[in-house]
Amino acid sequence: MGSFVLHGNIIDSESPERLRVAADSYLVCEEGRCTGVFSALPERFSGLPLTDFGDRLILPGMTDLHLHAPQFAFRGLGMDLELLDWLNARTFPEEAKYADLGYAALAYGQFVDCLRRSATTRAVVFGTVHPAATTLLMELLEASGLVSYVGKVNMDRDCPEALREADAAASLAATERWLDGARFAHTKPILTPRFVPSCSDALLQGLGELAARRGLPVQSHLSENLGEIALVQSLCPQTDFYAEAYDRCGLLSQPCIMAHCVHCPPEEQDLLQARGVFIAHSPLSNSNLSSGIAPVSAYLARGLRVGLGSDLAAGETENLFRVMAEAIRVSKLRWRLADDSASPLTVAQAFYLATRGGGAFFGEVGCFEPGFALDAVVLDDSALVHPQELTPIERLERCIYLADERHIAAKYVAGTRLF
Repeated sequence: MGSFVLHGNIIDSESPERLRVAADSYLVCEEGRCTGVFSALPERFSGLPLTDFGDRLILPGMTDLHLHAPQFAFRGLGMDLELLDWLNARTFPEEAKYADLGYAALAYGQFVDCLRRSATTRAVVFGTVHPAATTLLMELLEASGLVSYVGKVNMDRDCPEALREADAAASLAATERWLDGARFAHTKPILTPRFVPSCSDALLQGLGELAARRGLPVQSHLSENLGEIALVQSLCPQTDFYAEAYDRCGLLSQPCIMAHCVHCPPEEQDLLQARGVFIAHSPLSNSNLSSGIAPVSAYLARGLRVGLGSDLAAGETENLFRVMAEAIRVSKLRWRLADDSASPLTVAQAFYLATRGGGAFFGEVGCFEPGFALDAVVLDDSALVHPQELTPIERLERCIYLADERHIAAKYVAGTRLF
């Protein structure tokens, strides 16, 4: 954690609807946290080291609320399948390979290197059922300088034998052993039942009790695909909707992320809002696997907590600029073709989801208000040529559609510069 000053064109979110721009201004960091943004640097900060980024854009670091580290190896493949077939054809065979720590070290090393070079500063990550490989993933992420939550996946039914844990008791015992060794400064454990179809009632109940006893957050999938929802209804006939299967086991009562939420009925939305659950909107994945389009602007309007997830590898890239652009694009299609009561997402809303909206899962993260963690990415968009001068907001909008890791000039996490 450092104390320093950055100079440039500073943009963050005041709210989902409002961007805040401070052109040619100074961002002050003290002990890893934001002190403020100033148009002229106050004298009391004159002794701090200053890095002048000139005309570049300084943005909050981005939070990826949902991605699968072991799937990075087959990103861009199998996109002609829907979710359940894709899991069986692509995901499960790949994840079985992580029983081999040599393979895990190679594949996870590539994943972490790419994530570190992206605009992502914080992430919530699925591993596999393998405790040793998941601990290795945590070690690599800890060394990267990123801040993350990582989960050892739990599965004790309806999956290939190579990935199926013997029973609920064995799965819970393996999880407890993993938790005892998962002690890192910036990489924390999160309980990770894959989804209801792959977890018995006893396993879900045990994980809910474990979450409460250890005060652990939870991540899983919810209402992603119509076939998945029908399967859950057949497995849990006593529930009125999918989220009840988690809630009756206490899994929504801890800090919780549910990925996708494409097809949530109103009563399910009510429950998510009452429990304070974060929705990880994953538009690339939902398009690639033909799952549908979540009504994200409606979720924001009713006050649900929403962020973005790349959902590697159903989403083909870790680049959250691409994810923002896709979120805007598919919301327009939903508005035009399916439901004109849910307005399309704006640039300001998509940027909020990638920064302040998702960052809130980590606490005071995702903007440059005083007291917030100093996570920042500095964009050099000079290679994106244009024949006329653009405002900082216009430049940000172009970067959402055009930028990738090649345009990142510097990256800070909790006041530490990574590059």
